[in-house]
Amino acid sequence: MKLTKVLVLVLSLCLMLATFSYAGKDLDAVRGKGFIQTGVNGSVFGFGMPDEKGNWAGLDVDTARAVAAAIFGDASKVKFTPLSAQQRFTALQSGEIDILTRNATQTLSRETQLGLNFVTVNYYDGQGFMISKELGVNSAKDLDGATVCVLPGTTTEQNAADYFRTTKPPCTESAWVWVGTESP
Repeated sequence: MKLTKVLVLVLSLCLMLATFSYAGKDLDAVRGKGFIQTGVNGSVFGFGMPDEKGNWAGLDVDTARAVAAAIFGDASKVKFTPLSAQQRFTALQSGEIDILTRNATQTLSRETQLGLNFVTVNYYDGQGFMISKELGVNSAKDLDGATVCVLPGTTTEQNAADYFRTTKPPCTESAWVWVGTESP
């Protein structure tokens, strides 16, 4: 019985040490500076946005605080960097931020081509078209020639382009417009 307890203790210690050593240089660097630099949207209420006093709130912010609490035992050990859809992956790759908790669709191409490691999905969304009922549009296929605005550099942009390219008959390229800034 005594031998079993000692063996369990030794194995537990080995597993703990292996876990700590696996974390690697990135985690060591974050611990060394004493906070985690997190990329967030910065302009989407309910996800990541500062209030009038500069206090950050939202799902993405809470996710970052949970990571800080896991690393430091203190949810306040986080700094937020607001990023656009175009800036988010470059900031992560360059080391400007340690983690990205803003909206970012997990895709195979982003993992392989950009070398990103998505951890887990924390929110599911999709795309659709909101159209005034007075226009009498019954299907997205009726949108040929209409202006559709999406954010550039997003999967929404790619999905809209794919949809309009594959509709029968295909919609003309003038059917969509890429907007150049983030919208709140």
